[in-house]
Amino acid sequence: MTLELKKTGKLILRTNSADETFFLGEQLAALAEPGDVFAVSGELGAGKTVLARGVARGLGVAGPVKSPTFTLINEYQGRLPFYHLDVYRLGGAPEMADLGYEEYFYGSGVTLVEWAGRVAEILPPERLEIRMEIVPGEENARKVMLLPRGERYRRLVDSVVCFQGS
Repeated sequence: MTLELKKTGKLILRTNSADETFFLGEQLAALAEPGDVFAVSGELGAGKTVLARGVARGLGVAGPVKSPTFTLINEYQGRLPFYHLDVYRLGGAPEMADLGYEEYFYGSGVTLVEWAGRVAEILPPERLEIRMEIVPGEENARKVMLLPRGERYRRLVDSVVCFQGS
């Protein structure tokens, strides 16, 4: 895994395999605190669910973690509750109200939202945006951008840099 820290506080990582993407999720989970929101975006196959599985494992979730595409939300118990939302099938933010999203976004667990761009207008102003891209011509490589929104997430990104540097 390679990284580049921009002056804006944005961290750009390159993972070269699904295992490295999973490991990044584990690292984020190790730094996670109650109430954290990870807003993940990227095209189909970019690794969003692999990252989510790493977060779950890093939080101590036992057993399989599946993409909640058809159920929309999966809840898991670990060191902290883990709420995995996949909003791909939603028509937009108004449909999130029916899900009671506030309980997840402002609760005591860690919430990861796949396809977060579809509901951007209702995401908490403070969050960690994670943008994932497939590296052209390299089947397993991904560009992962961590964009902190708020001081809490700037500290988290700084801590990821320290993890990578050790």
